[in-house]
Amino acid sequence: MSSADKNLSVFKTEDLPDISNKRFAILVAEWNTEVTEKLFEGAYQTLVAYGAKAENIERGNVPGSFELTLGSQWFAQRDDIDAVIALGVVIQGETKHNDYINHAVSQGITNVSLKTNKPVIFGVLTPNTMEQAVDRAGGIHGNKGDEAAMTAIKMLGLYSQIAQGIAYGKYF
Repeated sequence: MSSADKNLSVFKTEDLPDISNKRFAILVAEWNTEVTEKLFEGAYQTLVAYGAKAENIERGNVPGSFELTLGSQWFAQRDDIDAVIALGVVIQGETKHNDYINHAVSQGITNVSLKTNKPVIFGVLTPNTMEQAVDRAGGIHGNKGDEAAMTAIKMLGLYSQIAQGIAYGKYF
């Protein structure tokens, strides 16, 4: 469903895992800070609202969205980090740089997640305009940071259920 038809910050919250002892890293791209700071606020507030302790949430800043991949890997390699949330925004603009950056970052984050066997969440906006970015960072379409945090929570829950052998029927 397109975000034009949906508020990104509306999600199912039943059967969420206990995350009070989970540790999260949130990486934030410094490019387009007026948007990425709102994404961070959404992710942080969602984690805390659903049980994460503030002292168990670490923040890292990277210069731009391209650097989210390596920053995510550094955090994900740590034994004390359970999930990583990578937040950025790449606006279409007049060149094709967004195609290259968005593809590289999405592939890189996927690879980090598979390599480390941890949830590494792609919370990068890929809008055509700054207005669309603002709409998805606390505007009329909710906050992609909220969605990224909820995705991390749900992935940790799924992993826990699979490890306990009770996943079938709950998420599938």
